[in-house]
Amino acid sequence: MLAIWEGIVLTGLYETSLLPSPLDVFIGMVELIKDGTLFTDIKVSLYRFFAGYLSAVILAVIIGLLLGWFTKIWNIIDPIVQVLRPISPIAWFPFIVLLFGIGDLPAIVIIFISAFFPVLLSTVSAVKKVDPTYLKVAQNFGIKQPHLLFKIIFPASFPFIANGLHLALGAAWVFLVAGEMVGAQTGLGYLIIDARNSLRSDLLLAGIIFIGILGLLLDRGIHLFERWMEKRWGIIRSN
Repeated sequence: MLAIWEGIVLTGLYETSLLPSPLDVFIGMVELIKDGTLFTDIKVSLYRFFAGYLSAVILAVIIGLLLGWFTKIWNIIDPIVQVLRPISPIAWFPFIVLLFGIGDLPAIVIIFISAFFPVLLSTVSAVKKVDPTYLKVAQNFGIKQPHLLFKIIFPASFPFIANGLHLALGAAWVFLVAGEMVGAQTGLGYLIIDARNSLRSDLLLAGIIFIGILGLLLDRGIHLFERWMEKRWGIIRSN
C-alpha cells in the first residue's frame, strides 16, 4: 500500500498539498506526537468512547438477556427496535445537541446509541440459541431466577454476544470520530477537522492513520477479553 501510495504521488497527478507523500505524513505524525496534541486528543476520545461503549454494552446485555428469555415481551418490542436501529446516530445529533449542549456528553450519547442496538440484538438472539440441555440440568439442580439467567444462560450465550461486541465497537468508534467532527473542540475527530481547516493534509492523513491503529488495538482488546471470559467459563472453541 505504501508503494502504491508513493507511486501515485510520484506520477504528479495530484498536488502534494492534496496528497502528501508517506514521508510527509510520517513527519506530520512525529509533529503531532512531539507537540502533545495527539496524546491529548487520544485521551479525550478514549474517555468518550469507553463511557458510551461500556454503558451501552452493560445495559444492552442485561436488557437483551431479559428480552431473550421473555419472548412474548420481545415480540412486542421487536418492531420498535427494528424501526429505531437503522437510524444513523448522526441523524439524532441536532436533537442531542439541543438536549445536552456541546462537549463530551453529546459524543457519549452518540456512541451509546451506535453500540446499544448491535449488542442488544446479538444478546437476544444468543439467548434463543442456548442449548436446552443446560436448562434441563439447571432445572434438575433446582437453579431458579435470577441465578439461571446470569449463571447459566449468560455464559452459554456469551460466544454469540461477543460477535455483537465486535460489531458495536466498530460502529461506536466510527461514530465517535464523526460526532467529534461536528460537536466538539477536542478529540481525534476534531483533529481531522482542524487539519482540514488549516490545509494540512499531512496532519489530516496522520490523524486518519492513528484512528485506524487505535481501532485495531481496541478490537484486539475485545478479542482478548472474549478469550479470557471463555477460559473462565471453560468454553471450548471448535477449530
